[in-house]
Amino acid sequence: MVDAKPVFQVLLHLLFLCLCSANGVQSFKEKKVLKLQEFRWRQHGGTRSTVCLSQKSRKEKGATILEIKHRDYCSGKIVDWNKKQQKRLIFDDLHVRSLQSQFKNRVSGRIKDVSEAQIPLTSGIRLQTLNYIVTVELGGRNMTVIVDTGSDLTWVQCQPCKLCYNQQEPLFNSSASPSYKSVLCNSSTCQALQFDTGNSGACGSNPTSCNYVVNYGDGSYTRGELGSDHLSLGATPVNNFVFGCGRNNKGLFGGASGLMGLGRSESVSVVSQTSALFGGVFSYCLPTTEATASGSLIMGGDASIYKNSTPISYTRMVPNPELSTFYFLNLTGISIGGVALQAQSFASGGILIDSGTVISRLAPSVYKAVKAEFLKQFSGYPPAPGFSILDTCFNLSAYQEVSIPTLKFHFEGNAELNVDVTGIFYLVKTDASQICLALASLLYEDEISIIGNYQQKNQRVIYNTKDSKLGFAEESCSFI
Repeated sequence: MVDAKPVFQVLLHLLFLCLCSANGVQSFKEKKVLKLQEFRWRQHGGTRSTVCLSQKSRKEKGATILEIKHRDYCSGKIVDWNKKQQKRLIFDDLHVRSLQSQFKNRVSGRIKDVSEAQIPLTSGIRLQTLNYIVTVELGGRNMTVIVDTGSDLTWVQCQPCKLCYNQQEPLFNSSASPSYKSVLCNSSTCQALQFDTGNSGACGSNPTSCNYVVNYGDGSYTRGELGSDHLSLGATPVNNFVFGCGRNNKGLFGGASGLMGLGRSESVSVVSQTSALFGGVFSYCLPTTEATASGSLIMGGDASIYKNSTPISYTRMVPNPELSTFYFLNLTGISIGGVALQAQSFASGGILIDSGTVISRLAPSVYKAVKAEFLKQFSGYPPAPGFSILDTCFNLSAYQEVSIPTLKFHFEGNAELNVDVTGIFYLVKTDASQICLALASLLYEDEISIIGNYQQKNQRVIYNTKDSKLGFAEESCSFI
């Protein structure tokens, strides 16, 4: 009888030889299949509804679950999709520049007061990049607002309005709500505005009211007075919720009624104002842009209601006293196709995670390493010109599907963000003749890196402000 052991060893040896080359041993790379026809359809999204109100909600195991959708649902039908995609990158670049400027101003102590506020010369563009919306009830009226973890003050457009952009729903009418109250200018809430928004509260023409100004630095702004009213997050009531009643607002906000601030402030953000109800915990799963896709914003921390397909991995939120209202994490590495990258900036500190930024921005040295390894593994495809902030592009119009390297962000505590296949490439043109790696480089090494929402799709991202930790788990987003 022939001994099977030596035969098995020979087969293993042959397999090892097959993995070798003149340059040394080559390991199998981790790949994901991107079906381009499906990707084109998802990005195009078909005809959008011109109505974005009345999204679904429910309450389950003490948590409130709101349906979350892409901002295009408030924009009507997209006539020129290619032009729309190109504009988004331009707007996103301006948004990031605004954030970087805001960071520098806060760190250097340069915070503008209301008396210093100037009307921006450029058109407002900030909310063109805040891509996801939910519907809440304020003062008995449905209000569709854009979800932003990089902002603290929640605000809606109010009548009478001195300057308002067009929105799908009627303007909020404070005089028609019996539960509406003005916030006094000498209150602690009004005094906290400088810390939370970078603009201190001030007494208006009515000495008892607290005026606010939020300038986003890139041309968008909202101005008005602080008020409080009854807020309903699905079936969960929040009494005396403080928000901005905007009388003068400018920016490309789509058809949304305003903005929901999910930042880390200790006074005016949704998270702080509902901490007694939800324990300072919220999470979201951001859907793709296909017509039927919808994700969920969950207020509350019962993990049994998540539909994650992988275990939740947690990393600590990094404290930053000078920028304490933002969410910072320690990025320890990035891997492409299972290959861990080496870059000096991984050890240099925090990276901001933001639902209002679309494309992730990396330090130049980190992006250079990512680009080099991606091109090494995704070789043989015809190149295409770069566009705007994206410089690693391909012409994939002749392909039905492609295998692309996996992309993972690694954080302190062995937490991982596995980027969905639809979050690795950005489709500039619908025929796939210009499709780019959906990452970009910051201008300077010392600027703050940002993880954008494009790389967060189909992930359950859990924000636990009470325990100062943030979790990731893969999830196929669905409100059901």
